[in-house]
Amino acid sequence: MTVHGHPDDETVNTGGVMARYAAEGMRVICVVATLGEVGRIVAPALDTPVNRAALGQLREAELRRAVEALAPGGGIETVLLGYRDSGMAGSPDNADPRSFWQADLRSAVDRLLEIIVREHPDVIVSPNRFGTDGHPDHVKAAAVAKAAFARTAEPDFAWPPAKLYESVVTVSRRRERLRRLLTSGDVRTVLGVMLRYVRAWRPQSELERRRIARAQGPITTRVDVGPHLDEKTAAMRAHRSQIDPRSRPFALRPETRRAVSPTEDFSLCESRVPVSLPETDLFAGLRRPAHRAPVAA
Repeated sequence: MTVHGHPDDETVNTGGVMARYAAEGMRVICVVATLGEVGRIVAPALDTPVNRAALGQLREAELRRAVEALAPGGGIETVLLGYRDSGMAGSPDNADPRSFWQADLRSAVDRLLEIIVREHPDVIVSPNRFGTDGHPDHVKAAAVAKAAFARTAEPDFAWPPAKLYESVVTVSRRRERLRRLLTSGDVRTVLGVMLRYVRAWRPQSELERRRIARAQGPITTRVDVGPHLDEKTAAMRAHRSQIDPRSRPFALRPETRRAVSPTEDFSLCESRVPVSLPETDLFAGLRRPAHRAPVAA
């Protein structure tokens, strides 16, 4: 089970492992807390009054297309927690009582626990406590996932998940992707990447940098997703309103992407089964029954 704040987080952070385990016959549950209703539309062709008014519906449709791209043969189920996008910290949307950020933590945990009771996941993956980038919905998704995992330790919980992981963003890979693009020799690609980099740049305080560094746990688990990067790329393309098709991931050739980012990386937060680190599999130490049917609660 993967737990995320918005549509597109599932693909960017865990698309490779979701595609891999679905292809191996595992049941994959993708939990998304909000529909990204207050985000920005990056595609000019989609940035219309109609789409802005129904952005949540647009992004839910993109989410479902992305999941289909990750698992063309099925195996991934999408479950929505039903909260509203919280926007950025300090914004009016962040103070909206309907937002995920303002949601009562216990109530949100109860919603996630209902899904856990129904689906019986062996492994849960969430963002880290800083939400990787500090976005309120990413932070809240991490807090809810961790609190729900802790609740499954209660004696009356019938089928507790065995392992809890955090996604790890490998900064060195981002730098390597940028280096490969800037040395590609294609002038239009180089100029386009540099222009988008300048437009996206913003000052980041030293305090925020330290918070990001402190929140990122050690890499304990590297899962090979190289054979599934095409599915991940197709899923990213499905998120047309959020991911610019001219952005860096799409500019790299497939063989270069596999060379730079052959794995998705994770930090093991807690395990209720014996483990031996480092790992190459989120299910290390567990039996892996194919498409295990959930047991009635």
